[in-house]
Amino acid sequence: MTENPKRALLVIDVQNEYFTGKLPITYPAGSLANVLSAMDAASAHGLPVVAIQHASPQPDAPVFRKGSKEWELHPEVAARPYDVLIHKSLPGSFTGTELETWLRERGVDTVVIAGYMTQMCCDTTARQAMHLGFGVEFLSDGTGTLAIKNDAGEVSDEELHRAILVTQQMRFSRVMKTGDWVKQL
Repeated sequence: MTENPKRALLVIDVQNEYFTGKLPITYPAGSLANVLSAMDAASAHGLPVVAIQHASPQPDAPVFRKGSKEWELHPEVAARPYDVLIHKSLPGSFTGTELETWLRERGVDTVVIAGYMTQMCCDTTARQAMHLGFGVEFLSDGTGTLAIKNDAGEVSDEELHRAILVTQQMRFSRVMKTGDWVKQL
């Protein structure tokens, strides 16, 4: 982490799918309010804000179908200022997008991770950023997830979120609460 980092806030996939769609975020409580707080603080301090929007590559997908109401950015995010909107179709926000170029052109050396889901697009993007040489700050209460059950097993929303945060802090990111992040700006 550099002494005076040049940050950009990445607002990852804060879309209606996670609120009124098939993947309702359940943990931690208040994560959306923290995402919005981070956006407001970033704007107030002149930090670039990058909105990232996921679309399924299949036109008839059951989730994140491009053009659907669920695919749209959450209205509270859409109503706030952001500097660029990045469209992606894979979990990593850098894969097949102009994100890295956009950040480097602006001298950004540290990305701040907020949004959904903790274990999928947020985790993948944080790992990619670290691999590309960016510092990473991961907002523990400005990211969120839901309980998962599939053929591999079952994990609660809280367990899944905590496991990713612990892993991120181990190697990839500086994990912090949104309020603490805002205070250090």
